[in-house]
Amino acid sequence: ARTATVWKNLNPFWGEEYTLHLPMGFHNLSFYVLDEDTIGHDDAIGKISLSKDFISSHSRGIDSWINLSPVDPNEEVQGEISVELQVVEESHKRVLCCHVIEARDLAPRDTSGTSDPFARVLWNGQVLETAVSIKTRFPRWDELLEFVLEEGTAGETPLIVEVWDWDMVGKNDFLGRVEFSLDALQKAPVKGWYRLLPFTSTEGDAGGKLGALRLRVRLAEDRILPSRYYQPLIDLLVESVMCPSEEDVTPLALLEEVCSLESRQDVATKLVKIFLGQGLVLPFLDYVNLREVSRTTDPNTLFRSNSLASKSMEQFMKVVGMPYLHEVLKAIINRIFEEKKYVELDPCKIEPSRTRRISFKSSLSEAQIRESSLEVLTGYLGDIVESIVSSTEKCPPIMRVAFKQLHKRVDDHFPEAENQDAKYIAISGFLFLRFFAPAILTPKLFNLRDQHADTQTSRTLLLLAKAVQSIGNLGLQLGHGKEQWMEPLHPFILSSIGQVKEFLDWLINVDSSEKKPWTLFHPSATIKEGYLNKRKAEGLHLVSRFTFKKRYFWLSNESLSYSKSPEWQVRTSIPVQQICAVERVDENAFQQSHMMQITTRENGGQLSTMYIQCKNVNELNQWLSAIRKVMVSNDCLLPFCHPGAFRGSRWTCCLQTDRAVRGCSRTHSAVTLGDWSDPLDPDTEAQMVYRQLLLGRDKLRCSWKGSQGPSSPAPCNAASFCPMWDSNPQP
Repeated sequence: ARTATVWKNLNPFWGEEYTLHLPMGFHNLSFYVLDEDTIGHDDAIGKISLSKDFISSHSRGIDSWINLSPVDPNEEVQGEISVELQVVEESHKRVLCCHVIEARDLAPRDTSGTSDPFARVLWNGQVLETAVSIKTRFPRWDELLEFVLEEGTAGETPLIVEVWDWDMVGKNDFLGRVEFSLDALQKAPVKGWYRLLPFTSTEGDAGGKLGALRLRVRLAEDRILPSRYYQPLIDLLVESVMCPSEEDVTPLALLEEVCSLESRQDVATKLVKIFLGQGLVLPFLDYVNLREVSRTTDPNTLFRSNSLASKSMEQFMKVVGMPYLHEVLKAIINRIFEEKKYVELDPCKIEPSRTRRISFKSSLSEAQIRESSLEVLTGYLGDIVESIVSSTEKCPPIMRVAFKQLHKRVDDHFPEAENQDAKYIAISGFLFLRFFAPAILTPKLFNLRDQHADTQTSRTLLLLAKAVQSIGNLGLQLGHGKEQWMEPLHPFILSSIGQVKEFLDWLINVDSSEKKPWTLFHPSATIKEGYLNKRKAEGLHLVSRFTFKKRYFWLSNESLSYSKSPEWQVRTSIPVQQICAVERVDENAFQQSHMMQITTRENGGQLSTMYIQCKNVNELNQWLSAIRKVMVSNDCLLPFCHPGAFRGSRWTCCLQTDRAVRGCSRTHSAVTLGDWSDPLDPDTEAQMVYRQLLLGRDKLRCSWKGSQGPSSPAPCNAASFCPMWDSNPQP
């Protein structure tokens, strides 16, 4: 994962959050801070490396400033080596036989994106080396190196296997090492793949001289059981919604009680996805919203806290409404970024020297700057409001029905004439304050832009977000805050309220009587789309960049298709079920960066590979992740692949001459980036909910016992999931 670049700043703020789905056996999580250079390679400023054990030891997660450490080439190692080691008796002597077979996924040390690796075996002051494999990260040596063990040889002397990158000029580069105990080898031989490790570090962080990075890291590691183990929990959650108790003692109510404030957003997201999977997300939202409304006496405080209801509605909008958000705001946000106009209304922050973009004459006065800024802001606001209020038909029907339910619950609970706006504010509070305004404030976090805004554009977005919030509040708080300098925008805000109310009336004017299950996405709905450069596997002897053709791609749960342009009628389509692997391609394969390969198995069983180039590393990560998610259930997944290309009668990665030889690198189908378009995973989502119940089981038991009475529900329902607590105390 890669953040956006913050330009010309030694105190950058990113505020970016990534969810990384990783294999259970990962070892380290590393963060590199780099200085981006337009020409040449980026410069490494420093790094932070956190071991899996260190992260796991912080049950509530890590949230702190951590000093950067220097980037030491001797620590930048990766990959594995395959060796076979044994001690054998030969003619009255003992011989330590070291069969160095091969290595894979070594770190690239040369500018071409490869290395020239050789293995070095050290024992008791003796050194033996293999031959050098030229230009490969997947060398195969298959060499036998032997040491004669003298009588009385100390068993504690370790056997060390190192891998180095040979350089014709200068010193060789370290690629990793593995240590073996001679005592253990004398008892039993070893054979297998071993992870390469760095030299033991002799220095810690730089004492803050390189700067520090504030990180918030939390590891959630669960073992997911078969679906049948979670069905009792799913049944309890569904029962809460479909047959709510009058005493409000339901599993969902108890879950909210034992759930910590920090985990409430995660719980809300998982519950939304569980009920989407059950086709019952609307009854679920209606249930939590009704509980929230029933407990509220002052309509001005409705949904203002981080309750389960408010978090569930917020996450629901992000899960189902992101395409809608992009359609409404993307064009306007792009224009604001491109125009880079200087605006400011706060007299304390006006900088006359920055107004040359407004006038080529002498600097403008403060009044002129405010007048010009007001004109620009009202222009942008007008476009934003117009785009929102004309988006009724673009809004997903499931969102419209959810808002209709909410409107009715609030109207029933607050029927008084003085509270007539409460039903509008309940909807606009979610749609404007928790959806549109945050996206305007930080477009990067909603994937509306690839980069963060510069300081000037950020200020424009902040002022627009404040105005949109005021519009969402129907102008009720105008003039009561400290920011009196926003007053010039008040007339526009007040004039927009009528439009917003009319829009909300039309938004909830939707038929909700049809009793059908509401699901997340139609299988043919587009998950990701955009221009990519495509190259076929055939004709790989032509390395010219002109062999790559620009094509427009669409990805859905059913197919990956492409054509010359979005408007082109003829499309080539690949069924998702035929995709066997999607992996990165080494840079040296085509002398091109940011490349991936999609391997498919055609109906006849033959494998076919398509090579695609993305415009940057972020786009590459997003496409890799999106395709891996839709193919996760395929039966034809490959365990190995070639990260290079077959060119010049051999593979560029492992140098094998057999085109059909098994791949030299493992595939990475389990590594994905979490985002709004993640497919539903009911077992994983139920496990996370169960973990929250497990953490609060003592409080849960007290709450349940305290709720027992003559009119309480039958205890068998509430206890039906309890056996897991005793039979499986650790998830």
